[in-house]
Amino acid sequence: MTLAQYLEKNAEIVDRAIDRYFGDAFGDLYRASTHLLLAGGKRLRPVIVLLAADAVRKGSSDDLMPAALALELTHNFTLIHDDIMDGDAMRRGVPTVHTVWDEPTAILAGDVLYAKAFEFLCMAEADDRAKIRTVKMLAKACAELCEGQSMDMSFANRTDVTEAEYLEMVQKKTGVLYGASAAIGGTLSGANPVQVDALYQWGVNSGIAFQIQDDLIDLLASTDVSGKDRASDIREGKQTLIAIRARKKGIDLAPYRREITDAEVDDLVARLHRAGVIDEVRAVALERADIAKRALSVLPDSEEKQRLMEITDFFISRGC
Repeated sequence: MTLAQYLEKNAEIVDRAIDRYFGDAFGDLYRASTHLLLAGGKRLRPVIVLLAADAVRKGSSDDLMPAALALELTHNFTLIHDDIMDGDAMRRGVPTVHTVWDEPTAILAGDVLYAKAFEFLCMAEADDRAKIRTVKMLAKACAELCEGQSMDMSFANRTDVTEAEYLEMVQKKTGVLYGASAAIGGTLSGANPVQVDALYQWGVNSGIAFQIQDDLIDLLASTDVSGKDRASDIREGKQTLIAIRARKKGIDLAPYRREITDAEVDDLVARLHRAGVIDEVRAVALERADIAKRALSVLPDSEEKQRLMEITDFFISRGC
């Protein structure tokens, strides 16, 4: 079974669980909170919870579906709030929550999912002490998610963002929830502290690699592949690793903060290639992916461990 088939199969299992718990939402607030949740998605985070659990102790994931759902609820709470902050009108092929209802309702809908995530985490069939540790993990991840989003927003008004700041931002905004997903699955299945830390490091570094690859896809891939306008990050002046490395090479991206043609994007890409920017950024993504996979060396060899490494490879091969 290919990774794509594996992820699709397990996403369907997660979808069925979501429908079982949330398919009959009653009242505007709960319909709003489940609007995106029921619209689909790759379900990567809950699948990672279950994979990490079985990588530590085969079969332990059977009792952990509520904990897996907790990570999907957390992810969806962030999407609802992000859409409000970004003013986005569509998500997962459906109108965003704040456009169907209104902003106050959407804020509360996100808050409901945030609260439900902790409730579901505590519903897992696992040792109580392990569940307490995972509550702390998820709470810490949520705080760091907010910090990462705040950093990202603050970058919009700056042209001096450093590479270290960018990496801290993507670690918090993207990496920590993948890290928490893996660490929570491991903790609930009885992993020792070394294994839990390894799973967390796998998730964080895989998430960083994912985001860097996302930045490359935005610039290099067609709209059909990326699902958004090509070079939208450049036009919006986002402080990505590409922009930071370009600045170091003396390439001014400010003139591109406007509507630009495909030909202009192609010319810019050629300049960035000649300056070595694209290769350097790609190398950082590959380095993070390598760190992620090496972290898993403390786990016994298993199909689940191999799948985790395949997910890392998938993160950095998307759009290629």
